Amino acid sequence: MKYVHVGVNVTNLEKSVIFYEKLFGVKPVKVKVDYAKFLLNQPGLNFTLNVRDEVKGNQINHFGFQIEAASEIYEHKVRLEKEGFFAREEMDTNCCYALQDKFWVTDPDGNEWEFFYPKGNLSALPAADTTECECCS
Repeated sequence: MKYVHVGVNVTNLEKSVIFYEKLFGVKPVKVKVDYAKFLLNQPGLNFTLNVRDEVKGNQINHFGFQIEAASEIYEHKVRLEKEGFFAREEMDTNCCYALQDKFWVTDPDGNEWEFFYPKGNLSALPAADTTECECCS
């Protein structure tokens, strides 16, 4: 396999292309009136935007990039904040049975993107009365 393919419905192609150019750091390889395609080699991702009249944000729980080194979390966060994104940070969080450092950004249609670095496995999720681990619930 060369690429994982993800197709996302969007309501405004222009705004979404601008967001994803900044998020991925590359321009789309194809843009039509109702469609755009990004090809990323690292990670191997064929990502398409498909225009629809209505999108009820985050129909998929979330998207994410697992980072190889802890220092990369801050590098990506700083890069995206310079692009004008608000990054919601969660450091030393118990999520999905792992201790993680992460941050989140949201696209124009409400889809969340997580950049995360797993620091170690945990045997339990956080207690039900905490706000941690929203991505696993």
